Amino acid sequence: MNLFDFVPGYGTHIYDSGREPGFLVLLAFILTLAGTRFYTRMARVRGWGSAIVGDVHVHHLVPGVVLSLVAGGLALALEPREFWVAILAAAFGAGAALVLDEFAMLLHLDDVYWTTEGRLSIDACMAAIAFLGLAVLATFPLSSESAGERLGRSIADALLLLNVCLVAVTVLKGKLKLGLFGIVFPPFSLAGSLRLAKPTSVWARFVYPDNGRRLRRCQERYGARELRWGDRRQRFYDLIGGAPHLGTKRKI
Repeated sequence: MNLFDFVPGYGTHIYDSGREPGFLVLLAFILTLAGTRFYTRMARVRGWGSAIVGDVHVHHLVPGVVLSLVAGGLALALEPREFWVAILAAAFGAGAALVLDEFAMLLHLDDVYWTTEGRLSIDACMAAIAFLGLAVLATFPLSSESAGERLGRSIADALLLLNVCLVAVTVLKGKLKLGLFGIVFPPFSLAGSLRLAKPTSVWARFVYPDNGRRLRRCQERYGARELRWGDRRQRFYDLIGGAPHLGTKRKI
């Protein structure tokens, strides 16, 4: 639809390259997330109510799941025209934002939205925005067409498989955002896979021996980083999602 043709370079780099649906997903995601966080923070301050069906509090991830499934299913099943592709892309982005805004609740299966564990939702949303932005602005360097022209199909497939493994290792090491960047730019996944894992990551738990040298090194490194950046990161999270006021929930 070339909705933003008045923006310099949009027609050439976004519309003509077929990236407008991805851009609309990103735009709808950001706007929905901003509106949702604004409402929830105002609701907490002013005591506004939430959606109630019978005696059940319906969290906004529920309409988000429905919206994403409907939009994605229709886009795949109907092969819609350009106008409806734009509508469905925006709907999918909005639904994804509603779901990821309560990602921590899905992970913990508990209402941790305003607790310290709820900060994981912000991490998930920031990672999603980073990935969607990269997908819109960047060209995948290992696509079969370009890589096949340069190195041959077999070499390209091997490099793609290698990058998938590097991304998986990076994510297992607790570096989610770096792994998502690595999907588009393999040097990020290479760097993340070679660096020490976070002490609380799956990789550290199963690969680093208890009281081993690598575990001590990663604990020391991330302890120093937390002392340096912890307060700044918390202020940034407070600015985006509001300060948690329910402490930490511990399941027995």
